Amino acid sequence: MTGYGTATRELPHGALSLEIKGVNSRFLDLVFRLNDELRALEPALREMVTAAVSRGKVEVRLGYGRETARAARPLAPNVDMVARLAHASNEVRRLVADAAPLSTREILEWPGVLEDASMPQDVLRSAAMDLAREALGEYQASRGREGAKLAAMLEERVAAISEWVKKIEPLLPAIVAEHQARVAARLREALGSADDERVRQEVAMFGIRIDVAEELSRLGAHLGEVRRVLSRGGACGKRLDFLMQELHREANTLGSKSVSTEVSSSAMEIKILIEQMREQVQNIE
Repeated sequence: MTGYGTATRELPHGALSLEIKGVNSRFLDLVFRLNDELRALEPALREMVTAAVSRGKVEVRLGYGRETARAARPLAPNVDMVARLAHASNEVRRLVADAAPLSTREILEWPGVLEDASMPQDVLRSAAMDLAREALGEYQASRGREGAKLAAMLEERVAAISEWVKKIEPLLPAIVAEHQARVAARLREALGSADDERVRQEVAMFGIRIDVAEELSRLGAHLGEVRRVLSRGGACGKRLDFLMQELHREANTLGSKSVSTEVSSSAMEIKILIEQMREQVQNIE
């Protein structure tokens, strides 16, 4: 299943943004893309994401845009520091006659004159953890919406298969009786005698071979289990995949034992619906 979540927060010295996106994978594969000054936050972020996500190839991007925030607000020099520098410069010039006055550039580049744009690590860490919780909530919500759509699609296919099973069941007695009568006639013709006991035995064996009531019963049981798994929710991809295999096996047997066009075409439709479900359950966590 895919998922996406993002969160942004304005801090005094910059904008902190976190993005989480993931695609389907059998295992959990985490990739972190962080600014150099945020590398120390990776272990805490990894622990948080691992606790919330069990499968998927997940990419986490955390960025801190200081330049944008700095450009958006006017620079404010430290007036007290500038005054102290001016006083010190005047004292030096009073003592040294040929000393040059400080230039504007030298004053602005002096440590402490302009506010440092760096952020304390504890502030960044706290903000990053808050953003991660917010982005993870959005990420899980997007996966929940996708899961609901997949579940609805599966429910629709299950209902369609159930309808095909209901159409086949009333046809079975007539189909079996018709083919048993046909086989009995051929046997009597082939044997050249009215050995009713022999004919009855052969017809009974033939009836057992073409009776698909057991396959239909198992199909119904598996469909009920699919509904139960979907209603329970949670990590159900592997269980659903197993059920798709069982459904496919019963549908194959149904088609191979069929002696009528109606049952054969119904078995084909059922197999198509099962295959559509198998394609999607691979994406369900």
